[in-house]
Amino acid sequence: QVQLVESGGGSVQAGGSLRVSCAASGNTYSIRYMAWFRQAPGKERDGVARVNTAGGTADGTTEYADSVKGRFTISWDNAENTVYLQMTSLKPEDSAMYYCAARHLPWGNTMSPASYTYWGQGTQVTVSS
Repeated sequence: QVQLVESGGGSVQAGGSLRVSCAASGNTYSIRYMAWFRQAPGKERDGVARVNTAGGTADGTTEYADSVKGRFTISWDNAENTVYLQMTSLKPEDSAMYYCAARHLPWGNTMSPASYTYWGQGTQVTVSS
């Protein structure tokens, strides 16, 4: 079992920055991937970024959605068991509920929400123009 607790959401102006955090607890050493997803009202939940944690030790392998590439950075702090999403140059279209997710599965599509087992409660990010 893995528990995920998110924090850091809020409202920012376009062009601004925001960092959301997700603290993992429980069987964290079994986690192979952690990711951030987002979902706007009436839309599907889409992958934003993921990081390979290598069973509790990040290997530096990351993947990003094209829409956020170059603006968002995902990172894993092994000592704190926390994954971060640093968001810069925010746009109104980035507004969504952001969810942290984790999985044990070492194979398959790592940007698909269906492949993740554990989820945070979600934190709202609103970017105004």
